[in-house]
Amino acid sequence: MLSLPPSVRILLAREPADMRKGFDGLAHQVQCVLAEDPFSGHLFVFRNRRGDRLKILYWAGDGFALWYRRLEKGTFRFPIPSEAEATSVPVMAADLLMVLEGVDLNRVRRRPRYVRQPA
Repeated sequence: MLSLPPSVRILLAREPADMRKGFDGLAHQVQCVLAEDPFSGHLFVFRNRRGDRLKILYWAGDGFALWYRRLEKGTFRFPIPSEAEATSVPVMAADLLMVLEGVDLNRVRRRPRYVRQPA
C-alpha cells in the first residue's frame, strides 16, 4: 500500500511527456506546463504518448527522485480532467495505485464521501 501524508498531492500530467527527459527536464515541465513547484514534495506523474511508460518525479528533501515503469503489455489510463484547460488531474494515493494496477479511473464510480475543505 502506498502510504503518504495527507499533505502530499499527486498530480497526473494531462499531456504525454517525452520519456527521454530526466530529473531536470521533468522538473522544468512541472514548472512550465503544470505551473507547480517541483520542490514541493508532491508527486508528479507523467506518461508517454502510447501510455505504456510512466515516470513519477518528486523532491525527496535533498534531491529529486524518479520512479520509472514500463509495461510489457497494456497501457496506463489517466482520468479525464473535469476542466478542459486543466494541465493536470489531482488524485488520491488509492487512485494512483489503481492506475498502476491497470484500472481505468474514468469508469470507476465513487460513492459520496465527506471532504473537508482547506481553510
